[in-house]
Amino acid sequence: MTPPRAAKGPDVQAPPKRLNFFERYLSAWVAACMAAGLLLGKFLPGWTRAFRELEFGKGSQINLPIAVLIWLMIVPMMMKVDFTAILKVGQKPRGVLITLFVNWMVKPFSMALISWIFFRHVFAAWISPAEAGQYIAGTIILAAAPCTAMVFVWSHLTGGDPGYTLVQVSLNDLIMLFLFAPIVRYLVSGASSLSVPFMVLLYSVVAFIVIPLGAGVALRVWLVGRHGKEWFETALLPRLAPVTILALLATLVLIFAFQADNITGKSFHVLLIAVPILLQVYFNSSLAYGLMRLFRVEHAVAAPGALIGASNFFELAVATAIVLFGPGSGAALATVVGVLIEVPVMLSVCAVCNRTRHWFPRPASG
Repeated sequence: MTPPRAAKGPDVQAPPKRLNFFERYLSAWVAACMAAGLLLGKFLPGWTRAFRELEFGKGSQINLPIAVLIWLMIVPMMMKVDFTAILKVGQKPRGVLITLFVNWMVKPFSMALISWIFFRHVFAAWISPAEAGQYIAGTIILAAAPCTAMVFVWSHLTGGDPGYTLVQVSLNDLIMLFLFAPIVRYLVSGASSLSVPFMVLLYSVVAFIVIPLGAGVALRVWLVGRHGKEWFETALLPRLAPVTILALLATLVLIFAFQADNITGKSFHVLLIAVPILLQVYFNSSLAYGLMRLFRVEHAVAAPGALIGASNFFELAVATAIVLFGPGSGAALATVVGVLIEVPVMLSVCAVCNRTRHWFPRPASG
């Protein structure tokens, strides 16, 4: 019998990352929910209208079913976030600083510029000025919300450092509390000439960031203190995963039901909206990845850094666009297009990161 080949230390390739059943067929589930939503919107308009009109208060534009589903989706995600991990930020400062720079100093502003160029000039022959303003607003809202949930999946696929990813998610959640509203208001008002009521935007931040974030943190502290961290992470969180998944899928069904007329009636516009979003994703992921390589950051930090800079917290973006401009608006449609292309685009970024692992210095052997 031939003896097994001896391992060669750093040359040994790590086994490929395995996805669970939902993650493996994520594109299929998302596509099925999009199709179901479109069918509901087109063939059951009364049902769709009834759900759309369920608001917290008349004229608030905060849709009650979507808000509840987003809370069910986000609270378990926020329960994973250990904000004490921020204390470890000094261990790998270059990766953290590069990602924060791309997320908050480049991404929203580059999206505003790219969408303004395309919707006001390149695509001006096919869309009206009013539609252009709505699409610019939607893409800016999308770019101003860095991903906090699916990043854990993308990081896992590239062999990313879980601790670093956790630090980044924690920091982004805290920064969003303070910067999301002013950045959106400033850029949307400037690039699209649309009025953005600050109080309405603030209500959106409270409803879709502060409440689920506070609930998640409080539940984490209480449950870890009562049952211990091991039980919390190995027993409870896996049981909550189906809740998050079902809430995500149900949210997509409602979003696409509300947008059915827009999507089916403006299929060409959907393709146009996808162009600047795609450019923004690949530009920001390339910038973050390139800066990581320039500053010799290890791949386990560089890959999730690039992925965090490329993906979006689309649940928050869609909810905010609906609150500000209504569920049938062009801004809401633009954020929905972000949902449409998120999974395949991010999988392509993961593939590039995995193929270029050799560009980065090897981690110091322990």
